Amino acid sequence: MTNIFVAANRMERTGRLIDTRFDMINLDSGRKLYEEGHIEGAVYWDLNTDLSDLTKEEGRHPLPEKKKLQDLFEKHGLNYNDAIYIYDQGAAAFATRAWWILHYAGFKHAYVVNGGFEALKEAGFPVTTEVPVFKESKLDLQWNDDILIKRQDIRHIIDGKRNGTLIDARAPERYRGETEPFDKVAGHIPTAKNYDWEQLRNGSELVITSSLLEQIPKDEEVIVYCGSGVTATPVYTVLKEAGYENIKIYMAGYSDWVNHHSVEK
Repeated sequence: MTNIFVAANRMERTGRLIDTRFDMINLDSGRKLYEEGHIEGAVYWDLNTDLSDLTKEEGRHPLPEKKKLQDLFEKHGLNYNDAIYIYDQGAAAFATRAWWILHYAGFKHAYVVNGGFEALKEAGFPVTTEVPVFKESKLDLQWNDDILIKRQDIRHIIDGKRNGTLIDARAPERYRGETEPFDKVAGHIPTAKNYDWEQLRNGSELVITSSLLEQIPKDEEVIVYCGSGVTATPVYTVLKEAGYENIKIYMAGYSDWVNHHSVEK
């Protein structure tokens, strides 16, 4: 197994911290929480403005271009040799989204703090309203392009031109096409299996579950998607923690697929 998730009381106190708290309904709440109090030394990454590029049309939370992501990393002074600890409110999908992006960019020492902000406070990390400033870095990034899959690759799997297992991380009723609160068509991408990411939640932590391991094979390519590339990341990250190697994300997700192809129910 790898070591992605870390308990707050086992962290290096000299590591870099990233606060990713967010709320899909109250879009400003995460930043407000950060301004009201965050772990000392933490910078804030917002799902919509930092970890997505809403000017693009590839789904509801499009992945930013590499240049924009590199600017984000360098602005906050990140380096490849840093231990980077990412937290959200605990058992959410925002720290894992940030972790996946850092993993995509080649960072090898990034971790998700299980338990989130409250666990860090309980472990004795001081809380402050002071916003830290770091000297900008200069990075030569080695991108992991092979963990990102595009719409045409999904089409090849459906058509039998490429082997792979599609995993839909959304709620079962959305997968079955009974309801769809966000996208214009209800259902799922053809041939996909369903594993609701919320089954990975155990209190304020994300955990490896036997039901996930039993459903997803290790001996073939696994592609995880959700509505817009946010809640797919807990499934991806937990699989990676469990030792799966051949896993990818369709980051544009279902919200991109329905604009171009038909679905199943």
